[in-house]
Amino acid sequence: MVSKNQIKLITSLVQKKYRKQHQLFFAEGEKVIDELLKANFELDSLYITKPMFEGVLDSKKILISDSDLNKISALSNANDSLAVFKIPEQKPIQNHGLIVGLDDIRDPGNFGTIIRLCDWFGISQIICSEQTVDLYNPKVIQATMGSIARVSVNYIDLEKYLSKSELQIFGTFMDGENIYKKKLPNDGIIIFGNEANGISKNIELLVNQKVAIPRFGNLQRTESLNVATATAIILSEFKRMN
Repeated sequence: MVSKNQIKLITSLVQKKYRKQHQLFFAEGEKVIDELLKANFELDSLYITKPMFEGVLDSKKILISDSDLNKISALSNANDSLAVFKIPEQKPIQNHGLIVGLDDIRDPGNFGTIIRLCDWFGISQIICSEQTVDLYNPKVIQATMGSIARVSVNYIDLEKYLSKSELQIFGTFMDGENIYKKKLPNDGIIIFGNEANGISKNIELLVNQKVAIPRFGNLQRTESLNVATATAIILSEFKRMN
């Protein structure tokens, strides 16, 4: 059985203010939960509809019905498991290698996909403006498909950080240099901007390398690419060049 208090707590974690208050978040599905457990995220409690996760202490596991899982799930179709984890402290930023910077990304699906892309391309660090969607939003967690376990994410004063950084700062702009014709380094910060407005003016002033993905269509009428799609292309080209 899952108690009313447990249901109330877990469903409250959909909202950022309660995640912050309790310092907890939840993840759903065996794959995502398993990735977080392997990465030593601290487990608070685990709700399962069948025997699973043999390595987890029985005292942490609560066997519940499908209907109870539906009550606490944030998914349209609940999976077979939901785990509540403690939010870890941010890791220090390592000022070397390729770093992805996110300037006010608002869509949870985009953010989660970008984390997964960073994992795929071997980018271990993301720095985010304080306005970027919360990492522990359930939709972000699900979209990462477990990659949250391998990519470090920091929320910072992005403008202040960039103003002091000695790394080259790349920004994605419609009028930037053709990414396919540019020599790209092993180290640098690659900034991606808000879905509707792009990179903000204050951050743009700190960018010293503007790059663009050229349009190849005959009519040239497509206004922009989805930010996660653009991230995939840009990261692929950085890695191809190095």
